[in-house]
Amino acid sequence: MNLQPSSIVILGAGLMGRLLAVELARQGHAVEVFDSGGPAAEHAAAPVAAAMLAPLAESAVTEPGVVRMGQYSLPRWREMLAALAQPVFFQQEGTLIVWHRQDAAEAQRLKRLLEATQTTIPDLPAMQVLDGAGVTAAEPTLAHRFAQGLYLPGEGQLDNRQLLAALAHEMDRLQVRCHWHTPRDPGEFSPGTPGQADWLLDCRGLGARGQWKALRGVRGEVVRLHAPEVTLRRPTRVVHPRYPIYIAPKEDHLFVIGATEIESDDLSPASVRSTLELLSAAYAVHSGFAEARIVEIATQCRPTLPDNLPAVRQPRPRVLEVNGLYRHGFMIAPAMLDVVLQLMATGQSPLASRFDLALPTGDDTRALP
Repeated sequence: MNLQPSSIVILGAGLMGRLLAVELARQGHAVEVFDSGGPAAEHAAAPVAAAMLAPLAESAVTEPGVVRMGQYSLPRWREMLAALAQPVFFQQEGTLIVWHRQDAAEAQRLKRLLEATQTTIPDLPAMQVLDGAGVTAAEPTLAHRFAQGLYLPGEGQLDNRQLLAALAHEMDRLQVRCHWHTPRDPGEFSPGTPGQADWLLDCRGLGARGQWKALRGVRGEVVRLHAPEVTLRRPTRVVHPRYPIYIAPKEDHLFVIGATEIESDDLSPASVRSTLELLSAAYAVHSGFAEARIVEIATQCRPTLPDNLPAVRQPRPRVLEVNGLYRHGFMIAPAMLDVVLQLMATGQSPLASRFDLALPTGDDTRALP
């Protein structure tokens, strides 16, 4: 998928912008990045995430194409992380789903959705139905707390903030020219013309709403806790009809807990109600969270298109816009990366067809919302 040596401008240094910058610089291209924030990606959605890589679990709220992207991306994450100079926490120990007795009907509905996904995509690792002893074997710290559960083998997670820092370090090491706190507009560039870069890649998320009018923000809120008394081996999801939560254990007893998904581009601090719901649900999973320390309560908005699906479009020659990753950014980012690399190298992407990813060009961009 390698291009002839080119000069490439990338707008936005969130997750996709950094992945593209590193991969293209490794291929020998001259890469220049412009971002409205700094190396910590404080204006991006990526720092406020649990970075779970859970295609079957997420199939309850998305389409088969996105599930295939997530499945494709898991081994790609292993390859890409191994090539970074700085270590990034990564595990692939599956996902545990549990529920309290009063939520058994909701759990059965979820189980049917996951079974339907496995029928549609039969090469996904088979879901396992657990009784109380099975839940205890999977997570000894939850012994006698849950009578039933589901185990989804092969799913994983990584540390999103370690990854963003490692990618920033890699960009520096590869001599990517980074212009921090320097937002730029696509209209300022004419790629392929004299004195201009060969390619322009727009990865600005919600910053691209001026060009992609249908983009909207979907607000997410997460709590980071340090809980020395709690040990979980893998991400754990708790079924609930109103606020199903996830608990993602990172290194050194750090836990990322989230659930809220609000149709709003409001970036104000988290509400008391949503914070109490998150913390109460975590405590109901494990009483050890009562003595945890709150490290951070963070909010951010995820860039989302009307169909909640990711998209790549080409509004003019040598310009690609990558957006709409919604809540699945880390899960599908390697797949989106490889689609863009194929498009740049050949003008086509067999992977896009595999993932049911629309690729409008020119006037056809009007067909995308």
